[in-house]
Amino acid sequence: MKRAARHEIAPLLGDQDIGLEARMSSDDHHSLRLWLRLLACSTDIETEIRKRLRAGHGMTLARFDYLAQLHRHPDGLRMSALSRFLMVTGGNVTGLTDELEKDGLVQRDAEPGDRRSYRVALTAKGRKVFEKIAQEHERWVVELFGGISDADRQQLYTLLGRLRLQLSARHDTPQESPSP
Repeated sequence: MKRAARHEIAPLLGDQDIGLEARMSSDDHHSLRLWLRLLACSTDIETEIRKRLRAGHGMTLARFDYLAQLHRHPDGLRMSALSRFLMVTGGNVTGLTDELEKDGLVQRDAEPGDRRSYRVALTAKGRKVFEKIAQEHERWVVELFGGISDADRQQLYTLLGRLRLQLSARHDTPQESPSP
């Protein structure tokens, strides 16, 4: 089993031969394994949510995320802000907006004072559809975490919060280049 784990991470590090352990402390190795575990869990959860959204509602995760952003902003958002929040290109937002507008879930209006900019908001139908799916989505997430005790979920949440703060602090502080 240890050999398989070494095999899985070696290509990620660009090291296909022996000597990996000589260059990595066990703490480094554990950190890498932890990161891979986080990534695998996130991917597994996302895959299951995608599958359920598609099967139950004929909806993609991208559409759900788009509607969720608009639900958080009842007055609507400029398409450029929506693009930033979703971390996708303006072209992707335009395509999703076209589809969702055709389905009657969103409304696009010219931004007052800027004819080149549009503001998008949920329609009453869009809000109703999203809220129904969001309730189901929450039940799915609760189910997926159901095998973990409340105390363990809270501990995991706290630890991931600490990691996020530490990463944010690193992002805000200029880092030295690593030595070769």
